[in-house]
Amino acid sequence: MDPAVRLASTIADPLVCQLLLPVEATPDRAQAEEELLARLVSFRGENPPLSYETLLSLARELVGLAALAHRLPPEDEEPVAAVLSRTLWIIGELDTTDVQAVRLGPQDFARKLRSAVPGADRGLNPDAAWFHDRLLVTVCLHLLHHLIRRSPVLADRMPERAHRIRQLIDLNDVEAVRGRPEPSAVDAEFEARYARSIAEQYNRVTIYGIDLPNPNTPDSWSLDATYLSLSAEFDSPDRRADHSDSGEPVLPADRALGGHERVLLRGVAGSGKTTLVQWLAVSAARDALPPELSSLRGRIPLVLPVRRFAREGFPSPEDFLRAVRHPLADEAPDGWVARVLTEERGLLLVDGIDEVPESERAALRGQLRRLMRIYSGNFCLVTARPSAVEPNWLADEGFDELALAPMSRDQVAAFITAWHTAAADDEGKDHRRLAEYRDQLLSSIPLYRELRGLATNPLMCGLICALNRDRSGSLPQGRKELYEAAMEMLLQRRDPERRVLYADAVKLRRGARERLLRKLAYRMLVDRRAELTMDEALEEISRHLPAIPSTAGQGRPEDIFNHLLLRTGLLREQSDRSIEFVHRTVQDYLAAKEAVEQGAFDMLLDHAHEAEWEEVIRMAVAHARPAECARLLGGLLAPGRKGMQRNRRRLLAAACLEHVTELDPDTHARIRRETRHMVRPTTLEGARSLGWVGPIVLEMLPEPSSVPDKEAHRLAVTVTRINDDAAIHYLAQLRNRASLELRAELARGWRNFDTDRYAEEIIAHLDPEGLYYPVSDRFELAALRKLGGRARVQIVGPFTPDELLEGLVHDQLTHLWLAYDLGVPMGWLAAFPQLTTLRVNPRLPRVTGVPDGVRILA
Repeated sequence: MDPAVRLASTIADPLVCQLLLPVEATPDRAQAEEELLARLVSFRGENPPLSYETLLSLARELVGLAALAHRLPPEDEEPVAAVLSRTLWIIGELDTTDVQAVRLGPQDFARKLRSAVPGADRGLNPDAAWFHDRLLVTVCLHLLHHLIRRSPVLADRMPERAHRIRQLIDLNDVEAVRGRPEPSAVDAEFEARYARSIAEQYNRVTIYGIDLPNPNTPDSWSLDATYLSLSAEFDSPDRRADHSDSGEPVLPADRALGGHERVLLRGVAGSGKTTLVQWLAVSAARDALPPELSSLRGRIPLVLPVRRFAREGFPSPEDFLRAVRHPLADEAPDGWVARVLTEERGLLLVDGIDEVPESERAALRGQLRRLMRIYSGNFCLVTARPSAVEPNWLADEGFDELALAPMSRDQVAAFITAWHTAAADDEGKDHRRLAEYRDQLLSSIPLYRELRGLATNPLMCGLICALNRDRSGSLPQGRKELYEAAMEMLLQRRDPERRVLYADAVKLRRGARERLLRKLAYRMLVDRRAELTMDEALEEISRHLPAIPSTAGQGRPEDIFNHLLLRTGLLREQSDRSIEFVHRTVQDYLAAKEAVEQGAFDMLLDHAHEAEWEEVIRMAVAHARPAECARLLGGLLAPGRKGMQRNRRRLLAAACLEHVTELDPDTHARIRRETRHMVRPTTLEGARSLGWVGPIVLEMLPEPSSVPDKEAHRLAVTVTRINDDAAIHYLAQLRNRASLELRAELARGWRNFDTDRYAEEIIAHLDPEGLYYPVSDRFELAALRKLGGRARVQIVGPFTPDELLEGLVHDQLTHLWLAYDLGVPMGWLAAFPQLTTLRVNPRLPRVTGVPDGVRILA
């Protein structure tokens, strides 16, 4: 079948317009900001002009017209028409307004309709169900276009969304007539070479911090062998509203992208955003995307690391490859990228919006928005650190927002195992020791709060693995200590312990190595860049060598630089010979240390309200001496800033208290006093953002017993994001509330804490009425079984049916919610005699083999 079911406007409009009342029969739009669609459709109300039988006839005609071009077997036409008519009929029962429908767009509006008629397509075979879903999207597109044409209010209120829908209509009309064009022979030949180069370029991943005795051991591994699917949750109010009964489930990040054309993905430093971009690029280039991402098949991955063009601005399509220094940039046929985008075959992967200075970010957004309007229909993923851009930063362009979730206990264990498996390529006794270190680490992380708090993303997990091996199981506590130990390992002990003694003529100890690396990091910080050219790096080295006596007689600046590049493991060279640090967090750590050394506190304070400086400020506070620390924190509280900048600086001051070694009591008390009233978030976005402040915020929150349920829910959203034992104590004071919304948030927070303690202190006490209990790994499944099971369970992790048959209490389960694809027929559910309802997340493939008597909800 073709990738979409299309109907030209000349064919669809005469039919779709019959679904709505004539303009003269509808409310005066000059008097109404929004109107319920149920009042505008022609088949509801008293004496409706359109009966259900006529609606079914219209559905038959739409199906018949589309079936001609898409080879739907004749015997499937009537069942599809019956489902389509029932799905359209539900418009008259929803409380959705015309404004909300247009804002949703055709795909999400179609998904909303389909979810409101659970099980309607149960009798359709997979091909017929596929045809129905795509035809429903096309009908919704024409319906929304008709609403816009007849209502100037809609077009005026949402000009960008209206423009987008008109573009989709134009494209639909073109492709309905002539079909999607095939690339020319020249383009096709280049695309094959380009796909091979993308697969080769991005199919390597560094497991940060690995360091083995054998100097020939590689420092990176195949993405195929080491890729870990992280988890994500939707981060937009509209998306959460669609699943308000128990919250949007946490899903595998790659699968969560399914069914979405545009996504803004947020994640903290080291959380795996870039690795996900690499996986998407490689999978698309190899045509090896999973079924959940079938809409991306056949698309051309265009990877756009923002750091490559942060200073120049977003490139035009003809400059895409040159801007990112792709090796085939000079061989691409003229206009090739523009043709790919015009034909809607692009997979745009824009990685690292936070690499652009905040003052220039709005301009970059404008350039990206213009690109997406001109070349609509291409998939686009944009990544950023959480606080780099405000909520709904690209919402007007139809971007859904996802946030990478902290790694679960199972994901941490999988990462540790993968790290040691990759390291085990070095054979012999070291292989056995690595197995011992792996097992020791796997048993230690659940026991120690500090380790649990650090092991929440791939970067930190990699450092913990490397240091656990390097220090024979004696791990440092805290983030600053972790990085200091890593610097010692890589800058001082790495070569001697690997017996790399004569790799070059340069002999530098840790102090000199670190000072020179700090100079490079500081230059990048001041220039607001994530890389330097080779000439710039050599210039910086040359400028500082005379001030470092131990470098005298060690060779030319080129020799010193090559020594840093090859022997420290902290720098890497790009194909164009530009230089960058292996991770932005390493750059921030070293730059912060140099800033404190130079006493550049005024510069730090001038930029403290900018998101890309947050990590630098935190690390600077950790490096600073007591008087310097007080100066920095006092500067964050100083008057002169207004609005969001002022609030961000004050919350940053509170967050920095976690890293303070010594601070005078007056400054500490002042921070507590001036931020106390900022920890009463009024929105869910604010509650999430407050979580990044860290454990110190727990001391400032109001007493749980003194707040109403709505505020208690927002406080729970904050506290469930703080991995600290004191957080469980705070949440325990909310566990007896009746609010389903609050209880659902408390249940969702389970994955962020020690499983058994959270189960004992929180999960066991929640009122089960109407509540789905999420289980994401085998530890939670076992803990829930130990509590006697629950009637409603939500599966949000990669289980097999055998694991669920063993872990779920058979005579307890009445409602099962699948938020994760199990990939097998559902016949095994017959083992649960009380099961009445199976809820399936709409983004998952359809389930089959469900026992009779079990109702399916979408």
